[in-house]
Amino acid sequence: MRFGAFDFTLRQLQYLLAVAEAGSFRRAAELCHVSQPSLSAQVAEAERALGVKVFERGRGGVRITPAGAAVLERATLVVVAADDVVATARHGEDPLQGALRLGVIPTIAPYLLPTLDPALRAAFPRLDLRWTEERTATLVEAIETGELDGAVVALEADLGQLESAVLGRDAFFFAAAHTHRLAAAPGALTLAALEQTDVLLLADGHCLGEQALSLCAAHGARDLDFRATSLGTLVQMVAAGAAATLLPAMSLEVENRRGQLAIRPFAEPPHRTIALAWRRGSALEPALREIAAVGVAAVAA
Repeated sequence: MRFGAFDFTLRQLQYLLAVAEAGSFRRAAELCHVSQPSLSAQVAEAERALGVKVFERGRGGVRITPAGAAVLERATLVVVAADDVVATARHGEDPLQGALRLGVIPTIAPYLLPTLDPALRAAFPRLDLRWTEERTATLVEAIETGELDGAVVALEADLGQLESAVLGRDAFFFAAAHTHRLAAAPGALTLAALEQTDVLLLADGHCLGEQALSLCAAHGARDLDFRATSLGTLVQMVAAGAAATLLPAMSLEVENRRGQLAIRPFAEPPHRTIALAWRRGSALEPALREIAAVGVAAVAA
């Protein structure tokens, strides 16, 4: 372990990352609540201390140099580790107090949060929950860079190196207009029934849409050239008779509250796995596991 002095500061590394994120010194200074000359001077000092030109300045803004990209990658790890030190100290006496920044994907948020959020606040009254709703890839990046402490996601998505605790399974149901040929068939459907069935799915980037697309393609369904940005839009299109779709069980009470869709179970239900994920090595892991334990009951409700 090296215990010598460094010629740059943690704050300077934060300034480097802010410039990289903002794409300009002016916007980075606004993000950091400092003057642009002060930020520029600190960035220049950090570049001198590191012996590397991190940014190239030009009329079109700033460009990250190849050497700078490697420095920024490591700087991110350092700043995230520093955040973990602060989190360890902040939560040392009671890990379930103070601010906790959690993300949740759009195909879970409106259906689970009305149950999960009150349950967590009741179980951990000293916890200040701050929710962010985004797609999986955005949440994973935010966790890895320390902007979020964890997120409620589906395990079937690409979560990189994140750790996780399973909250439960969410089965898929067949959904179509009441006039659809499969709407009134007796008993549960087999997945083979999807063959030659027209389906509508969520837009690219929604892990639920990607999982449904893979499932439908494997069983011969015809994917129509339409991508909905939300389950609400998808339901409206399906109810109008455009095609069928697959809906997660947790969404049915909300999305089919008027009974506009015929909902059919599958004999062998496909599903997604709901989980709470966090950064590997996070100081908040014990607290997040306690939160996940409460989440199990919320998913089952």
